[in-house]
Amino acid sequence: MTVPSRPPRGINPHIPNAARMYDYYLGGKDNFATDREAAEKIMALGPSREICLANRRFLGRAVRHVAGLGIDQFIDLGTGLPNQNNVHEVARQVHPEARVVYADHDPMVAVHARALLAGTDSNTTIVHADVREPASILDAPATTKLIDFSRPVGVIALGVLHHLTDREDPWGVVAAFRERLAPGSALAVSHLTDDAHPMAGKAAREVYDEADTPLIHRSREQVTRLFDGFDVVRPGVTHAAGWRPEEAWETELAGDEWWYVGVGGKP
Repeated sequence: MTVPSRPPRGINPHIPNAARMYDYYLGGKDNFATDREAAEKIMALGPSREICLANRRFLGRAVRHVAGLGIDQFIDLGTGLPNQNNVHEVARQVHPEARVVYADHDPMVAVHARALLAGTDSNTTIVHADVREPASILDAPATTKLIDFSRPVGVIALGVLHHLTDREDPWGVVAAFRERLAPGSALAVSHLTDDAHPMAGKAAREVYDEADTPLIHRSREQVTRLFDGFDVVRPGVTHAAGWRPEEAWETELAGDEWWYVGVGGKP
């Protein structure tokens, strides 16, 4: 699927967009010239494609782990533009009837996700809502129809919380979801950091300052705070390639040091 000749309502193709830039990093076609121009600036700073691929590999491992705990319903926050190995595809390798709610506030993401899900079973849906307003996701009719909050739920927050400023309180956002989750639920997080590359991180933030969404790098301590109220599973909050690699070559992926990732369970 390529970008439409006329952008969906609410989309400004002249301002770089984080989801479309991410799509470009991964070799997708759902982006505009302004997204590609901004993405090329980021790619000049480091192995951006490899950084994104490290995150996608972690998504697969994290979802398989959570599904392996017996969890068969998921909420994916900040879904982004559809790619390979989406949450419902991975989860259904373990639970063929797994239920998945995708949530994103970007109109283009909503359009593409609905097109991807059209004609599929009723166990997958998209909620057009903003993670900054947890109730808009948790209380959406599509969510409450599909998700049984009396049973464990897997919340997937990969590559989204670093687009929330401290004032927008990503820790409070996660806490709002935690409070609604039944014991036995799980949280998976990936979050960008510039601990290893502070100068490149500063330059990257300046590029995103011109986009529609900021980029906030955070430290291991700040990312670990997102798991308050959860029991973090081994190996804890670590770089992407160090989190339970399934293949030996995964430990050598370039760009993994740009991520802090982890999975926690609600006791």
